[in-house]
Amino acid sequence: MAKLTYHVLVWKEEKWYVARCLELEVASQGKTKKEALANLREAVDLYLEDEDLERFLLPKMVKPQISQIRVS
Repeated sequence: MAKLTYHVLVWKEEKWYVARCLELEVASQGKTKKEALANLREAVDLYLEDEDLERFLLPKMVKPQISQIRVS
């Protein structure tokens, strides 16, 4: 199976680190950043387990941009 690469956002909420895959809307958590990323990797593997992986391949030129907005 081909190795897929996705972008992940990690942040800390109180005592837990949260890791979220931006392209797949899959998230997980752990007590450390390393644990959160390992748990996310497992969650993504399970999410993709029975899927057609061609559908989830990203074009090589795709680079997500993180922006901020203000709302009232």
